Amino acid sequence: MPSDAPIGRSLPLFPASIVGSIPRPLVVRELIEKPHWDAADGAAMDAAIRFVVAMQERAGLDVVNDGEWRRRSYIGVIAELAHGFTLETNPADGRPWTVVTGRLAPKPAGFIAREAAFVKGIATVATKITLPAPALLGERLWDAERSRRAYPDREDFVRACVAPLRAEIAMLREIGVEIVQIDDPHLCLFVDPAVRARYDAPDRAADFAVDMINATVEGFAGVKFAVHLCRRAGARVRGEKHHAGTYGPILRQLNRLKVQHLTMEFTAAGADDLESLGRLREDLEVGLGVVDVTPGAPEAAPAIAARVERALERIDKRRITLNPDCGFAPGSAARVDIDEVYLKLKAEAEAARLLRQRYG
Repeated sequence: MPSDAPIGRSLPLFPASIVGSIPRPLVVRELIEKPHWDAADGAAMDAAIRFVVAMQERAGLDVVNDGEWRRRSYIGVIAELAHGFTLETNPADGRPWTVVTGRLAPKPAGFIAREAAFVKGIATVATKITLPAPALLGERLWDAERSRRAYPDREDFVRACVAPLRAEIAMLREIGVEIVQIDDPHLCLFVDPAVRARYDAPDRAADFAVDMINATVEGFAGVKFAVHLCRRAGARVRGEKHHAGTYGPILRQLNRLKVQHLTMEFTAAGADDLESLGRLREDLEVGLGVVDVTPGAPEAAPAIAARVERALERIDKRRITLNPDCGFAPGSAARVDIDEVYLKLKAEAEAARLLRQRYG
């Protein structure tokens, strides 16, 4: 489907972008853990956001965000948009856990929109704001025991998440955010045969995830929508399992998405999948994950450019955006060297310049 979304800032060939999270320094982690802020706290966070945006621009990116620094959790942000959630400790791993325990009731819209308005006010390049996908929220925040009084059926909870997300999108469009990205690593896990085996009807579950994204973005013009897919590439930051498999098992679902852009892994094992890239709808832009987010894995511009050139064997250069495989700091507890991230983003931007010289 051709995009009718005018982009507020024009992008060059091979734009260099970010996916989402950027490692939080200690001062930011302390701030987001405070239950109540005073004026000094707000000013300190604003200063931190100015820094992380400036860092991305200094690295040479064409699309930036705020590193998701104002959020305790990229999934738990839904609790800022609606009542009905309880912050607990997950008995499985001891991590903080936002779980739905009551029927959702809307809070005043604008938490994510306020993030966006601040970034738009300071950025000199295009901006991206991220939202969690409804089905992802169902997978992570619904619990058969804790949630059953409010939502006996997980899918009913997922459907209830659409409205508060749409309320934020309406405000993001008015602010002029160029790209709204829906994060759905849950959908991408259906590339893994082991994950598919856990479902009675894996294709139906993947279709439901797509239907909920489409319901979330339906009817909005004037903004470009992206869907971020990964097999938990960012979990490599925490040393967790990476899910294998090509994109083939979910190609039908990806081609049903009513969005203009897919942000995909490309450096990880099984993700360098040229055959599947060539079978995506021709109007879909592809954000290629060509920067490894694994801590301690250095990146160089020529190697990044070479990964993009492999993709050029199957998709037109005008459809390609460069980005990391995933966010650099998935989970509020992730510890990643922010200087290393800066160097990787610089290499990404330099790779984009190399590609423009060769193919521009």
